[in-house]
Amino acid sequence: MTTCQNGDSLIDPIDAREALMKTMTVGELKAQFSAVLDQIAAGGEPIAISYGRKKEKVAAIVPYSLLRPDADRQLGLLKGKGRCVIHDDFAISDDELLNA
Repeated sequence: MTTCQNGDSLIDPIDAREALMKTMTVGELKAQFSAVLDQIAAGGEPIAISYGRKKEKVAAIVPYSLLRPDADRQLGLLKGKGRCVIHDDFAISDDELLNA
């Protein structure tokens, strides 16, 4: 929870998202696992998983599209930035390498 200078409290964006997120216990998830996956695959919202006597949120199931966005990654970004030098006097036997 964040507070303003005048003392009013603000809800953090993460707290707001968690408050709106549907929560299921492990037992409920086990009983409805296929239906939950179908719901999430159809563009549903993430689901929090609660566990234990206190029903603490321990995990979340999120659509894969939210986890890994379709952003193009530039290949070779670090090309030419690093190097490896093996000196002429470097010698190691196969057994030494495997036992290291």
